[in-house]
Amino acid sequence: MGSAVERTDEHVREYLIYRGFTSTLKHMDTEIKSDKDKGFRVDKIIDQLQQFVQSFDLCGLKEYWQYLDRRLFCRLEDVYRSTVNKLRTSLYRFYVINTIQKGNLEKTQEFFQKQALELQSQTEWRDWFILPFIVTPEQNPAFSPYFSRQWADTFLVSLHNFLSVLFQCMPQPVLLSFDAGLTEENEQLRQKLFVLQTESREQREGKETVHHKLPLYVQYTDRLGDTELDLVSSQRPVSNATTPSRNFFSTFLPQGRRTPGKLPQTSGSSPSQAAVGRKDPPTNPPPAKSKEGFQAKEVKPVSSQASPSEAASSQPQQATLPPSQPRQKRVQDHEKERRELFSKPPAQTAEKRGEGGETEPLADTSSVPPESCSDSRSCRSGGDGGGLSAEQPFIKLSQEEYGEHHSSIMHCRVDASGRRVASLDVDGVIKVWSFNPIMQTKATIMSKSPLLSLEWATKPDRLLLLGSGVGTLRLYDTDAKKTLYEMNIDETHPRILSLACSPSGSSFVCSAAALSGDSTSRLPFPVSGQLLLWDTKTVKQQLQFSLEPDPVAVNCTAFNHNGNLLVTGAADGVIRLFDMQRYESAMSWRAHDGEVYSVEFSYDENTVFSIGEDGKFIQWNIHRCGVKQSEQVLAQDATGPFILSGYSGYKQEQVPRGRLFAFDSEGQHILTCSSSGGLIYRLTNKEPALEIVLSLGGHKAPVVTVDWCSAVDCGTCLTASMDGKIKLSTLLAQKS
Repeated sequence: MGSAVERTDEHVREYLIYRGFTSTLKHMDTEIKSDKDKGFRVDKIIDQLQQFVQSFDLCGLKEYWQYLDRRLFCRLEDVYRSTVNKLRTSLYRFYVINTIQKGNLEKTQEFFQKQALELQSQTEWRDWFILPFIVTPEQNPAFSPYFSRQWADTFLVSLHNFLSVLFQCMPQPVLLSFDAGLTEENEQLRQKLFVLQTESREQREGKETVHHKLPLYVQYTDRLGDTELDLVSSQRPVSNATTPSRNFFSTFLPQGRRTPGKLPQTSGSSPSQAAVGRKDPPTNPPPAKSKEGFQAKEVKPVSSQASPSEAASSQPQQATLPPSQPRQKRVQDHEKERRELFSKPPAQTAEKRGEGGETEPLADTSSVPPESCSDSRSCRSGGDGGGLSAEQPFIKLSQEEYGEHHSSIMHCRVDASGRRVASLDVDGVIKVWSFNPIMQTKATIMSKSPLLSLEWATKPDRLLLLGSGVGTLRLYDTDAKKTLYEMNIDETHPRILSLACSPSGSSFVCSAAALSGDSTSRLPFPVSGQLLLWDTKTVKQQLQFSLEPDPVAVNCTAFNHNGNLLVTGAADGVIRLFDMQRYESAMSWRAHDGEVYSVEFSYDENTVFSIGEDGKFIQWNIHRCGVKQSEQVLAQDATGPFILSGYSGYKQEQVPRGRLFAFDSEGQHILTCSSSGGLIYRLTNKEPALEIVLSLGGHKAPVVTVDWCSAVDCGTCLTASMDGKIKLSTLLAQKS
């Protein structure tokens, strides 16, 4: 609901500007700034309550909770009154415990003096009046659970979930659901247009269209496949590349505005030999016609596992095929695609007899392209996962390409609202672009000095943090298209490797490292580094974190949902967890043999996931220091190091700078890199820890960084590769 309110506010603001109602617009902006509902953003309400607690503002805390009670809680049924009372009691206890932990006993006594009349009659507070007089209350059995971080996190998550469900169930004005109604209507109209265009093509031809021996409800899929094959064949000679698998559920989905993805390259060809992705097909492409009986007898599909010499010898023969045989070849490839969708697992049957009487090997049912199993580690991660899941959780609706970069991508991040994307390449060019409703470049930033890191600010989300390799840090306004501030870091540590903004928007962390000389050669010891905390409002450095045992370069950083915890991965292979309330390290452990490349909190924030130089994807329990919950070996093309190709033709080996994995909105699936596109895994509670469910494909060069935007109804996956191409894949989640 929060995103809908924010989007509606923007529409109203644009309308007022269009009508010239400037005074009304000023009043609206003033009201929004003092809005106690916080735009129905649950995270902002939680932040406001925490701000009152941290500043010991008991009156403000009580007044704000009473406002929420009058505005929201009083409208609930009586059965939920006990839940509201428990949350209020926990909130007051959260306040009292904070006063004791911060050593402010005056505020502790003040709380019980002001609340005595209200609380002394409540049984759950009867034993708490002795709390100010206990010397070490955190060791008292009756109060020790409330001093644990687990209790505080559980309370905040419970309050967050309660408010989220409450906002979802609230009656909404028609204006908030206006966009949703338009989207649904547009989808219905696209579906009708698709059916009408298909019928019109059949009527104009006046001939029978080829129908494969499939059920009636998937015949449109065959027609779409033939159309694609016609177009691809017209652009290039028939090669040994097999057509990408299509999910027949897409037949019933509206034809989106985005162009389909490019064909994945095969294991027997180099990126330069791969098929070029097709553009939008013409409005009425001529349908192809043939007979199935003639297809299977005349042309046999080339095996994707053929040796390079066999593939090379087959190309001259394909170039001299008569005009009818390319069509037969395309139909054969399409037959193979159909068998991939509907064939049984290889364990049940080893062969399948073709319709023309020839024995054909059963198509592989794995959704992973052949390139992703190029080494043993890849095959272990993919094969153990069981290939394509029987119940595929996502449908790939469309795939767009952003091609404004001319060199390898280092970072590609979508902002918190899901409206803008910032991408950085190795030449120091930054593109800020949007993809909804159309893909459009909003700003281009050129940097004279090399840039190494990039991060969106959380409040406001139009600001972009840029870290360079010469000790400068810039705060850039993407709307005004200008640099607001430029800060200088210690000259001894000029390389800014990682940036992370706190969800509260009040601060951000910056990882700075010393110069490492030639980046292609590995040093026998980790590079020295610093981890700094900066204030967003004053744009000044607040403190420097202690990195024990040695000040080492930190490669990656990530906050939890409320900014109370910070996890980092360093060049010495150690993961460190920082308490952002005390600004000190809570725990640390050696996680990987070699550097840690990427770290993230899990959805429930009880564990941390990491990818390291050793090629392992590991889940760690943060309540038990250094305890693994699961471990999975990934392919080398999912973990790096990568070879980055510049626009001038140079090549440089470099450790990953961007995110190597990203979670979906529910934290049940993970997107990783691969040699030909993104791979989506399902997180399991068994061995293996990852199960492959979908390959996005579409790239001709290895993917080096990914991101997953869940701010909109359809999840959007971003995959950026070494050739400067960024693929934007729109997914539809299938609810089981």
